[in-house]
Amino acid sequence: MFFTSIADTLEKHLPEIANYFLSRTTSGVTEGINTRIKLIVRQSYGFNDFDSMREKLLACLFK
Repeated sequence: MFFTSIADTLEKHLPEIANYFLSRTTSGVTEGINTRIKLIVRQSYGFNDFDSMREKLLACLFK
């Protein structure tokens, strides 16, 4: 049962796994940006409007 689920997962994601070994790229940068945005949103709890939140995100992400 355990090995069948592993085999199913590998079969399902084989093109993406093989692509990593061909180009050696990951989604680490995107994951880092998403984590940073989530942190900023948590710290900015209480902003009234979208424009304030957008300005804070842009200021923190693109120093």
